[in-house]
Amino acid sequence: MILRGVIIWILCASPALADILVPTRTIRSHTIISPSDLTVKTGDLAGALGFADQAVGLETRVVLYAGRPIRPRDLGAPALIERNQIVVLVYRRGGLRISTDARSLARGGVGDVVRVMNLDSRTTISGRVAADGSVIVGP
Repeated sequence: MILRGVIIWILCASPALADILVPTRTIRSHTIISPSDLTVKTGDLAGALGFADQAVGLETRVVLYAGRPIRPRDLGAPALIERNQIVVLVYRRGGLRISTDARSLARGGVGDVVRVMNLDSRTTISGRVAADGSVIVGP
């Protein structure tokens, strides 16, 4: 009975090892990840990415250091719009569609919420980046 308890304690006390994804070199932020940038090693960090296909093609949001695990929050969709870029600002509701030019105040990828300044009214508003690079505001 005591031996069984000791075995259970040992199994519970040891960390669960799994494959984790790490960069092969230091990668600057705003860099698109390619397969040659990644390798897999055994580790025990919960929440780290484990497969290369989870990261390839995404853009780094922070600097990634060689040998350190990559977490999902370290990566994001590649930016479609850059800061200070002129974008189309679109409002849609039912059959109504209003569009105008705006200046992006931040970088953003598809689905990101960015602040933009309407060039006509100089009003700053937030909108979601669409796949075509426009910024959608409203419901």
